[in-house]
Amino acid sequence: MLEHPPSPPAARLFCICLQFLSPEPAPHIMNKTERPSSTDPTAALDEQEAQAPACVLSFNASDASGAGGLAGDIATIAAMGAHCLPVVSAIVLRDTAEVFEHHTLDPDTIAEQARLILEDVQISAWKVGFLGSAEGVSAVAEVLSDYPDVPLVAYLPNVAWLDEEQQASYLDAFRELVLPQTHVLVGNHKTLSDFLLPDWDADRPASPRELAVAAGQHGTAHVLVTGIALPNQFVDNVLATPAGPVTGEKFERFEVNFVGAGDTLSAGLAALLSVGAEIHSAVGEALSFLDQALDGGFRPGMGNVIPDRFFWALPPSEEEEAEMAAEAAAAAQAGSVTVKLDEAAPGRPPRRMH
Repeated sequence: MLEHPPSPPAARLFCICLQFLSPEPAPHIMNKTERPSSTDPTAALDEQEAQAPACVLSFNASDASGAGGLAGDIATIAAMGAHCLPVVSAIVLRDTAEVFEHHTLDPDTIAEQARLILEDVQISAWKVGFLGSAEGVSAVAEVLSDYPDVPLVAYLPNVAWLDEEQQASYLDAFRELVLPQTHVLVGNHKTLSDFLLPDWDADRPASPRELAVAAGQHGTAHVLVTGIALPNQFVDNVLATPAGPVTGEKFERFEVNFVGAGDTLSAGLAALLSVGAEIHSAVGEALSFLDQALDGGFRPGMGNVIPDRFFWALPPSEEEEAEMAAEAAAAAQAGSVTVKLDEAAPGRPPRRMH
């Protein structure tokens, strides 16, 4: 299990807690200037729009395991308090252990899904995952180019399961068409090294800054490099620009294999950027979210472990309840701040519902 660093105060960004509407005033004192009339459909619609969460449009594959792909994006973005607009870019046939094959979609079908919903809904961020084929990459890139001010988080998964020709054409298209529009490129250290620096022959791994320089040559602003091996069973995760590292988190390596971690991290980051979070704080919060989702991960089948994106919704364990009770008793005895037993356990963020 990971030994978590102290949760930053910003952890409350991705948590879900109940918001209660204040009681309506009695009819004889209700004022139209204070509260819209229930018979005014325009005012009611404005009020509903004001309460709507930020929307993130995700281009990704359909993955029946629920580990990654659109299912993972939807769960993660919802857990972070935003709303996902899922656009299917391919169908991946897999279980929790391995990918067997995939089916591409017609590029026009991919683009039309996005354009129809974009004519109706205003989005605050993009998330790009696996796009199926070079033609799919081209279709998505054309849609992205019409909204240059919307931040794009692009996740590059390991596509070694594609045949050599498919892999080469896909990566070339991704490099030429998606990277120039990308605000943050997310990927595993080895995957990004092979993609950005295929001719790297030094006797040491490429640093996050060197990867950021290579990505920057294609127009990418930041790279978030994950899974950098460190001594003593730790891994580093670093956000970098061509100027150097910006922020990062070190975590203890898990002893199990996960599937869906990259989609979870990138979708979480997109959700945080959609509400205007600064890049350095958003990355720290997304990494903390991923760490806790992996810590609470589960194995639904015979394959790998899946992150639990709703770890925060679980009731506290007996150990956590006992710890909270002890803290409450100590606080009461000292006459300090009262600790309620129904508050979130340490490391478990309070709930917030938008």
